[in-house]
Amino acid sequence: MDFRQRALETLKQTSRTFYIPIARLPGELQDAVASAYLCMRAIDEVEDTPDLDNQTKAQLLRSISLSLQETTDVDSYQRIGANLAAYNHVLPEVSLNIGKWASLAPETIAPRICDATAAMADRMAYWAEQNWTITTEADLDRYTFSVAGAVGLLLSDLWGWHDGTETNRTQAIAFGRGLQAVNIVRNRQEDSLRGVSFMPEGWTNEDIQAYARRQLQEASLYIQALPKNSPALDFCQIPYILAKGTLEAIALGKPKLSRHDVLNLVGKLTKIKSA
Repeated sequence: MDFRQRALETLKQTSRTFYIPIARLPGELQDAVASAYLCMRAIDEVEDTPDLDNQTKAQLLRSISLSLQETTDVDSYQRIGANLAAYNHVLPEVSLNIGKWASLAPETIAPRICDATAAMADRMAYWAEQNWTITTEADLDRYTFSVAGAVGLLLSDLWGWHDGTETNRTQAIAFGRGLQAVNIVRNRQEDSLRGVSFMPEGWTNEDIQAYARRQLQEASLYIQALPKNSPALDFCQIPYILAKGTLEAIALGKPKLSRHDVLNLVGKLTKIKSA
């Protein structure tokens, strides 16, 4: 198994939502988006693991950020996340191999991916130290920008780097925020078990679902403006459709989309695009 195939296999194991659209991307764009996703999934796993205290998480995340900022050539990627090896009993493979995922990015865009991942790691360290305390809607906006809205901005840069596609960046932020807000709705019970709530004070399930719908409405405008038959459009439609479907399922009392639902939604979309 070559390195690119290993990266895709790791991606498949960590996210059924993003594996499908990334696997459909062409050539170097696939490498760039896979690198970005795996690097960010790597730090996300550090943030989420219940087996590390918050201070240790913050220290590891800031260390990763600094090592990403130190990259000057391919060899320096090996030092990214080197100190995570001491925690190989609690951290998954996707985190332990963050340096390898970073090295997958094409040379002409790799610095942007390192920059975005470093900034996100710093923001995650801040939120770990705050125990992810969300009191107001402004706090929620800051958090969803930190871990997802900024991803929307990075994706816009990747589309522009690949073929010159231009996007509305405010809507790009909403695209990322919308996906994250749906995750918050879906994972609310799981988060509460680890003593974390992303709900502003006084908010109900209806309030957080309405927040997610507002973000997805802006995200739909972002997607509608993407060039027809472009890799960007092909990529963005799938997680958007799955996020919208998840929100609709939860509103009907289901915990999430079933695997059958996911395959059905993706199948309908890809059938329409190939028709």
